[in-house]
Amino acid sequence: MIGPSFPRLLRAAQDGDEAAFAELWRDANPVLLRYLHVLSGPGSAEDVASDCWLHVVRGLAAFRGDEQAWRGWLLTTARRRAVDAGRVRQRTPAVAWQPGHEPPPAPSAETAVLTALDTRAALELVARLPAQQAEAVVLRVVAGLDPGQVAELLGTSPGAVRVAVHRGLRRLAALLEREV
Repeated sequence: MIGPSFPRLLRAAQDGDEAAFAELWRDANPVLLRYLHVLSGPGSAEDVASDCWLHVVRGLAAFRGDEQAWRGWLLTTARRRAVDAGRVRQRTPAVAWQPGHEPPPAPSAETAVLTALDTRAALELVARLPAQQAEAVVLRVVAGLDPGQVAELLGTSPGAVRVAVHRGLRRLAALLEREV
C-alpha cells in the first residue's frame, strides 16, 4: 500500500508523469499477478496483466477515488480481462512457436528462484481451494480489498465473502497441517 501519498501520486500519474505511474505499477502489479495466477493460471497471468494495464492507462484520467477504490478498480479490470482471455483461449487454437519471436530475457535463475519460491508455493496452495474461496482469499487477504469491494467484484454479498474467506483460510490451514 502506498498510503498518504497516494492522492498526489495518482494526480501526477493522471497528468502523465511516468515516474508516478511507475510507482503505482510497482505497488499494485505484484498483487495483480498473484490474483491473476489464481484466477487464470500461471501460464496466462502475465499476458492478462499486460492487457489489464493497457486498459488502466486508457481509463486512468477518468478514475476517481482513494487507494482502496484504485485497487478495486484495478482488480475489477483484471477480472474482466481474465474472463475475456479465457473466452479467447477457448475459441482460438494454440499457435506454434515461430522463429524471430524470442521471449524476453529472463532474470538470473538464482533471482527467479528466490523471488518466486514462497509466492509460487502459496499460490499453488490457494489454487487448490474451490474457485470462489480462492478468489475471495486472494482479493481479501492478498489484495487487501474490503468485503464490500470483493462482494461487488464477485457479484455476491459481503457476508458471503466473509464466509468464503473464512472457509478458505480454514481449508488452507488444514492443507498446511497435512503437508508439514
